[in-house]
Amino acid sequence: MQKRYHFIAIGGVGMSGLAKYLLQEGYEVSGSDINDSKYVQQLRDLGGTIHIGHSADNVPDGATVVVSSAIRESNPELKYAREKGLKVYHRSDLLKEISLSEKCFIGFSGMHGKTTTSGMAAYILSKAGYNPSYVVGGIIPEYHTNAEYSGHKLFIAELDESDGTIVKYRPDIVVVNNLEPDHLDHYKNGMADILDTFGAQFLEKLKPESKIVVNIDNNGIKQLLKQYPDLKVITYGFSEDADYVAKNVEYNHGYTTFDIYHNGELLTPVKIILPGQHNVYNALAVITALNQDDELDIKKVAKQLETFTGMGRRFQRVEDIDGIVVYDDYAHHPTEIKSTLSAMKSFTDKKIVAVFQPHRYTRLKTLWNEFKDALKGVDRVIVTDVFAASEDKIDGINSEKFASEVEGAEYISGSMADVAKKLFPTLKKGTVVIGLGAGTITDLGKELAKCYKQVELTK
Repeated sequence: MQKRYHFIAIGGVGMSGLAKYLLQEGYEVSGSDINDSKYVQQLRDLGGTIHIGHSADNVPDGATVVVSSAIRESNPELKYAREKGLKVYHRSDLLKEISLSEKCFIGFSGMHGKTTTSGMAAYILSKAGYNPSYVVGGIIPEYHTNAEYSGHKLFIAELDESDGTIVKYRPDIVVVNNLEPDHLDHYKNGMADILDTFGAQFLEKLKPESKIVVNIDNNGIKQLLKQYPDLKVITYGFSEDADYVAKNVEYNHGYTTFDIYHNGELLTPVKIILPGQHNVYNALAVITALNQDDELDIKKVAKQLETFTGMGRRFQRVEDIDGIVVYDDYAHHPTEIKSTLSAMKSFTDKKIVAVFQPHRYTRLKTLWNEFKDALKGVDRVIVTDVFAASEDKIDGINSEKFASEVEGAEYISGSMADVAKKLFPTLKKGTVVIGLGAGTITDLGKELAKCYKQVELTK
């Protein structure tokens, strides 16, 4: 690996995790971002040199420049790196290099759940005393971080498939949570391209001794195994055909219990405090993967699930504003939204208000009807403007039109502060608000709290 790294847009959750990992391992790290944040400050505290704003002057001599797929060639720091002949890494190239130096690399992939499962694995291993290194795609609330370098045997990482870079990795153990159409700006031919990427380009090229863990209940996985019958996989699910089966599932108020059976024998009982069937699958995936390491006491590890509160921005309670409770959720695909709203059914005595910020014009266009279906079943739906994520607008695809086709939905335009100002006066005690999306919707709780404080000041 190189000695010095410079990250463009270092404040992003994926980039900041890699930067933190390198700083803890003793490398020189610098970077830039358009905004300051607590995560940027954490990197400064570890010795990183961070600039606010992008400029060619920010790039140190001889540095390897790290970018994500969101960085355009017109960025002044990237242009400078190209002109000076500096090595430019996509963030996936850096994660690949890091993983090659680790003794046991466990990767979590799939269209949904990879942040939760990778974070869950890192958390329960840490709590059980195994001290893994990890780089995951979200903040583990108890540890307030998305990355840690320990120098011990285990390395946990989230493997992003959105831009096809997943094909670069060679994990010792890999979990594929699910497969279905998403990121169709990259996978132009839909499931055909997704199956080819995961099957022919990724899983079939793993080391012979690598272990592949898949959710046998997922239709996309079933298609994958039919198309690639020679793949040797370890399966989990509710189906009795799975190698690892969740049985005796009981959903209670505030927690869920179930038993994990392996090849017909009880492996371990499990208790989780995360709601919804999708979190049973998440816990089952993690325990199945970790049980592939014979050196782990799986019962000791599974016991730690009882205190895992989830990942930042995954059904995260962010505000309680005089009896109005606000949750924040990264869900930006119809399947994720359905799972989140289904989990909210436990609030039987509350009015549910879903505030949906579509993420990317291409995703909204491709999954228009699926999003409409996913937003059914709540008391009230608010749709905000599309978060473009560097995409150009698409003619005829916008939030106002979308909201008009969702029964009972309301469209609120403007910034998240504007949305909060219009929404807050209509909310009453006993309401639960859930923000859904991968963009600035994460600020909704904070903006609603500002509205409340403003009202209190005027009393």
